[in-house]
Amino acid sequence: MEFRQIISALILIGLISLIIRLFLKRKIRITKLIRWCELLSDKFHDHQLLQIPEFNDNSQENHLFRRVTLYLNSLESLEDSDNTNLFSGLNPNDIVLTLSSDQTILDTFLGARVSWTYRVLPPTSCGGETRYVTLRIRTRDKRRVLRSYLQHIHAVSDEIDQRKRVLRLFTAVGCGGRWRSVPFTHPATMETVAMDVDIKNKVNLDLETFLKSKQYYHRIGRVWRRSYLLYGPSGTGKSSFAAALAKTLSYDVYDLDLAKVGDEFDLKLLLLRTTPRSVILIEDFDKYVAAAVANAAAAAAGGISAVMNFMDGVVNSCCDERVMVFTMMTKDEIDPAILRPGRIDVHIHFPMCDFNNFKNLANNYLGLKEHKLFPQVEEMFSSGATLSPAEIGELMMGNRNSPSRALKSVITALQTKSSIGGVCGGDENCRVTTPKNGFRSGRNSLDGSVDGGGFRDGAKEIKKLYGLLRKKSILGKSQSFDLGT
Repeated sequence: MEFRQIISALILIGLISLIIRLFLKRKIRITKLIRWCELLSDKFHDHQLLQIPEFNDNSQENHLFRRVTLYLNSLESLEDSDNTNLFSGLNPNDIVLTLSSDQTILDTFLGARVSWTYRVLPPTSCGGETRYVTLRIRTRDKRRVLRSYLQHIHAVSDEIDQRKRVLRLFTAVGCGGRWRSVPFTHPATMETVAMDVDIKNKVNLDLETFLKSKQYYHRIGRVWRRSYLLYGPSGTGKSSFAAALAKTLSYDVYDLDLAKVGDEFDLKLLLLRTTPRSVILIEDFDKYVAAAVANAAAAAAGGISAVMNFMDGVVNSCCDERVMVFTMMTKDEIDPAILRPGRIDVHIHFPMCDFNNFKNLANNYLGLKEHKLFPQVEEMFSSGATLSPAEIGELMMGNRNSPSRALKSVITALQTKSSIGGVCGGDENCRVTTPKNGFRSGRNSLDGSVDGGGFRDGAKEIKKLYGLLRKKSILGKSQSFDLGT
């Protein structure tokens, strides 16, 4: 009797457990049942497969691929799909679902059922992967809904892009002209960059004018592109300025290291595969040019040629809405033909720190607008002592809890630098000066006819060129500007 009771109890527990499992997983089971029925129904219909690769036949990014993957990653069916990737977002609490290789996503549009399969082929010897998505759709539905469906994908992806746009930092991977990206989260802004206020205002005006000039550029037959040359000693803020420029424009950044590019063909592919609304950053360009001139690297001359062709050759015609930024220590030994107007539009000099920049740094790092030690710091700068903004910034960061101690450390560093010869290294013929800032014509910026203290009739020239820039007419001419010469 007791044995029968135990058996009955076990059977009852099993039934209850089964009922609970069926109840809890009813939604999942119903979803799978519906999917099986749909798959069975599909067996009796003709289908077409439409493949969308990441790159087109011209080795340029296929924007439809990006839109489709953005759309698919937003579908609720992604959560019910097998083999989905989970990543952490920009915020620690964010969980992001993304497609995995060989994963299939189901979707419905205007009564038509479609499936998408995402595939990633293994890397080649050059290190680049091949990615594409395949759309499977009934033949009869293709004629009825395909065009509307693709328009729907465009609209949804654009809305997601506007709402969740994250700037990306791209770096070259292997050979074959491939890029890989990570979120671009550099904190620099135009407000935090240590730079003369007048120059900063002129740069902001130039960027604002550029963003509004698409129709103007096309009307005069020029590619909608802008190029900047940032030159000055190390630690003067060139890289931070480039990051701030990208943040101001809300452009992605392509960090192109010419020394790591395989050959001229790969370089052309990399440049062609940059996307609109992007900043192409080439740092230490003078070192690469010097290597080419000295024939130290056979690929260097070809690399420079590829960059120049991208800037003003026929290949340039397919690269609208881009900004190129070159950084270098000095432009004195660079062939003027490389920096001529039409290739480089704006020259910006980044000098060693002067007292005005020091005050900007003190405000940013220490929250100081005035201090009793400021006159002593100003006197040190007036005597010719100087440091780079990076050096002063580090001293202020290390003593940020005590502004007075931070300023004293800066004074001590200036005294030390002055006692050992400063930036001149003890050369009695070297004179430390802080150049004045202002616009300068491309011709004067290249032929060396203007001394380091400014230019002839400076006020008149600034007023004239500033007015031309505001009218946008300056953009249509082969001229460049020099900020801070």
